[in-house]
Amino acid sequence: MNHEKLESYKHLMLVAEEIAKSVTKWPRGYAYLADELKRAVAGAVLTLAEGNGKRSSHAERRRFFEMSMGSISETMSGLDLAKTFHLMHNTEALKSRLKLAYVKISALP
Repeated sequence: MNHEKLESYKHLMLVAEEIAKSVTKWPRGYAYLADELKRAVAGAVLTLAEGNGKRSSHAERRRFFEMSMGSISETMSGLDLAKTFHLMHNTEALKSRLKLAYVKISALP
């Protein structure tokens, strides 16, 4: 599929993999944040792929890309909370990947 070739997709998948690994180590009581973080990154990946598959109109394709970018922002906020709650310590590398994905998506036609 074409979405698998997108650099932004690859960055998002790496972030999703790291989040999935990290949240399994969190103490009890943070399941709500783990679920929200996984949902946000999944939303970024899935709407990017869906938007990239849309060929009906430029506006519709753009709308999906904007939703993906919104989910990226949500994921970044979730990482900020995880760091604030001392659940994750080095979130900067993940946030850098998310920022790069955001910029790449914003440049898509």
